[in-house]
Amino acid sequence: MSKSSDVMLIGATGLVGRLALPMLLERAEREAFVVHAPTRRPLSLQNPHLRQIHGDLGSEEGLALVDRVLAEDGVRLEAFVCALGSTLKQAGSEAAFAAIDRDLVLKLALIAHRHGARQAVVVSSVGADAASPSFYLRVKGEMEAGILALGFERADFLHPGLLLGSRGTERRSGERIAQQLAPLYNPLLLGPLRRFRAIRAESVAAAMTALVGRQGGGVMMLTNPSIEEIVRGR
Repeated sequence: MSKSSDVMLIGATGLVGRLALPMLLERAEREAFVVHAPTRRPLSLQNPHLRQIHGDLGSEEGLALVDRVLAEDGVRLEAFVCALGSTLKQAGSEAAFAAIDRDLVLKLALIAHRHGARQAVVVSSVGADAASPSFYLRVKGEMEAGILALGFERADFLHPGLLLGSRGTERRSGERIAQQLAPLYNPLLLGPLRRFRAIRAESVAAAMTALVGRQGGGVMMLTNPSIEEIVRGR
């Protein structure tokens, strides 16, 4: 990756983003770039290669702030890295869920692309499909289609199964039960079904970090086996 090209990370306070941020900063220190992290609230992590941008990202004012800060700082981005994601229960309604997982992602991706990002690295979901009968998977698929429509030279979509890891104070009871059952059902998912296995959030974060700056163009759809292969080879 070019030493003069920075990264914008979205979702730095979530499960995957929180794990990916220190990994990205480790690379940033070695390769002399900056990680720009728009968030609603300040991050506790401090690093000379981290540029925090605080604002209400759900508002036009917050989005304009991100755009303005990048412009004022003369930022030239290499990659848009997105680990932003919610649930229907957490969002409160289908409309609110789509506003976050599709619309907000696309608005921030547009800003990143406008500031030079040639690559998008996005955590999506196994089964994401704009034609899916599942509302959740349909929104994820629509988000991916929107990313591609923006014209990134390269797009890497990670399609993990259930994410294993602690969300801290955030409560997702159904997810917690599924995590507890994962050791029982994971061994039963063989061959093509491996993509539906639960996977450690740390592995997804590591793969996402390793993908940043990859050369070449095109669209990469990466399910669990590919994610784990990237982690082994990084």
